[in-house]
Amino acid sequence: MFQPELEALEREPLERLVLERMRTTLGRLARAPAHARRLGGIRAEDIRRPEDWRRLPFLGKAELRDAYPFGLACAREDGYRRIHMSSGTTGNPILNPYTAADVEQWGEVMARCYVAAGVGPRDVIQITPSFGLFTGGFGFHYGAERLGAMVIPTGAGRTSLQLKLMRDLRATVVTAIATYPLRLLEVAREERFDLATLALRVGIFGSETWSDELRARIERDLRIRAFDIIGMTETGGPGLGIDCAARAGIHVWEDHYHVEIVDAATGAVLPDGAEGELVVSTLTRAGLPLVRYRTHDLTRVVSRARCDCGRTALRLDRLRGRTDDMVIFKGVNFYPRQVETVLLRQAGVSHEYQIVLDSAGGGERMTILVETEPGCDPAVAARVRRELHDLLALSPEVRLCALGELERPVGKAVRVVDRRATT
Repeated sequence: MFQPELEALEREPLERLVLERMRTTLGRLARAPAHARRLGGIRAEDIRRPEDWRRLPFLGKAELRDAYPFGLACAREDGYRRIHMSSGTTGNPILNPYTAADVEQWGEVMARCYVAAGVGPRDVIQITPSFGLFTGGFGFHYGAERLGAMVIPTGAGRTSLQLKLMRDLRATVVTAIATYPLRLLEVAREERFDLATLALRVGIFGSETWSDELRARIERDLRIRAFDIIGMTETGGPGLGIDCAARAGIHVWEDHYHVEIVDAATGAVLPDGAEGELVVSTLTRAGLPLVRYRTHDLTRVVSRARCDCGRTALRLDRLRGRTDDMVIFKGVNFYPRQVETVLLRQAGVSHEYQIVLDSAGGGERMTILVETEPGCDPAVAARVRRELHDLLALSPEVRLCALGELERPVGKAVRVVDRRATT
């Protein structure tokens, strides 16, 4: 562990620390007029136990966008050292100002994530997420520096160069958005790059929802152990949590982040084990503290017991999807990850696919385009169709494509193309 005195803290003292930091957060927000109005008069002393946190109002993405640039920011008197922000494709971006303490906190939780994945100071870490206004690259960089590991800060793109540097500089760890390893594998195949020449042993991937089946395929083809990291711009970037070698859920650093699972429709807090929407509060962020931020991510609390790795922080299930990524087709609700799971169980089927929805003859039509390897049994299309009908009551057309036929977008993979509103 990077900080065993905190990562292995017993439940009772951990909850006392959480309560103390909740009160500190409310005290900080009380000095900011915009937050004070939102909190409806609830003060730090009104929080006597962690459950009292549920009395506070939720915070939504729209409120953060409307507050652009600094409407909900705090700690301006301390001075901001960094700005990061999310995409502004649907309006104003969400801007997160970092104090010096926020940058330090980010490095700390990222160092914990690295150690949970078995990474140490002797490793060589290749960082492939972008450096810039988005948070990914910098978070991985700060955590690696805290460990004392060697960093190869390649950033995004230039996959041929990424492979060359991995080999020549003997990178042992690669960090990336979850689908980027698929691009690495694809370019290696196209350029006849020998993956056996790599020294990689660990991959840390996030930013996208990815299935257990996709993780197994990446591990097999890259010959690594892959770990799932979570976090978002609003919470300060990657570092909210990560799974460990025990593969028993994603550890959330509870001394820094308070998480709840709520019913997406009613907002009611759900019991452990029930799946719902992840709500996050930051307990140690100064620039943009969050109170009960609705992430739209779907998961559940797996356990609050001590993990086999010795850590005591609660564990979440891997993210299953997002409430706003749910697809409704002919009255059936499903998530792209469920389709991916079925596809990747089939021999000869590639990881590249798209779900295309359009209108036809006054009705709706779903077509799944999936790339297949040479020699793949054409009967796989009928098997996929049958399994999707049994699992989700869907009967899509399944169209097999040659490798490389589907367009590769820059950045995150586009799995759903919905043309129903425009046809």
